Amino acid sequence: MTSFGDLLGPPPTLLTGDDEAESDLLNGADPAAVAADHPTASVAWAYLAEAALDGEPATSGVIAAYAYARTGYHRGLDQLRRHGWKGFGPVPWSHDQNQGFLRCVGALARAAKAIGEEDEYVRCLDLLNDSDPRAVTELGLD
Repeated sequence: MTSFGDLLGPPPTLLTGDDEAESDLLNGADPAAVAADHPTASVAWAYLAEAALDGEPATSGVIAAYAYARTGYHRGLDQLRRHGWKGFGPVPWSHDQNQGFLRCVGALARAAKAIGEEDEYVRCLDLLNDSDPRAVTELGLD
């Protein structure tokens, strides 16, 4: 049984993450440098997107946030597929290595809403809810 109660559904997808990128970010490295050194690490793109949405001077702008989030989202999709995800099924928030991807989807939702792209905003919320309903709450999107 999956953690979401669906006996017939696919098992949760648990990403392996990028230990070096995650360690660099936790130790205060510049997220832009981490993204350049580890371009497949969604968590680095999530840091950049969230900073842009929060208006930090070096990366301000909702369009920059949208671009960062979209990049991290696609990098995460690539990694999910390599881990057997077929475009549906749980991607648990509780698994730390999944949070970079989920945070990118959340940042993309926020940026899409900010520029009036309602269809993209709803699609991102649906993806988060389908992945793990807890992610919407954790990301402050509920």
